[in-house]
Amino acid sequence: MDANSSPKPSAKGLSFIEIMPSIHSVIRQLLRLVDQLEKRYPGRHFTLDGHMVGSLGEVYAKKSYRLDELFTASNKTHDARKGKKLIQIKTTQGDRIAISSEPQYLIVLKLHRDGSFEEIYNGPGQPVWQQTKGHKGLHQ
Repeated sequence: MDANSSPKPSAKGLSFIEIMPSIHSVIRQLLRLVDQLEKRYPGRHFTLDGHMVGSLGEVYAKKSYRLDELFTASNKTHDARKGKKLIQIKTTQGDRIAISSEPQYLIVLKLHRDGSFEEIYNGPGQPVWQQTKGHKGLHQ
């Protein structure tokens, strides 16, 4: 990766299930549980979110983008490193993310209900930070 390029996925378009088959059944169980709860309690949302979705996205990104290192969970600003690039990884099941500081690079992933991931953004963090400063989150 040269100084001006974004990390590129090594397995573009593959689902999390294909990247990480060892936890495929657990992810499917979680998503089935969400579906069951939402059917049982109409009008309630049981979206997987928070640390779980973030960690799933970070593990997916490490494998998919061949990142060199994942930092400890809840590290300030950056979640990973590839070469000399520091990368923040954000994962959502909705239509927005929140960032609290300017990352060097930013990868935004969307986790779909079938367990697949979609790359929403992959590039320098500065333009996104400038767009979202003072806002609660970023619409994708």
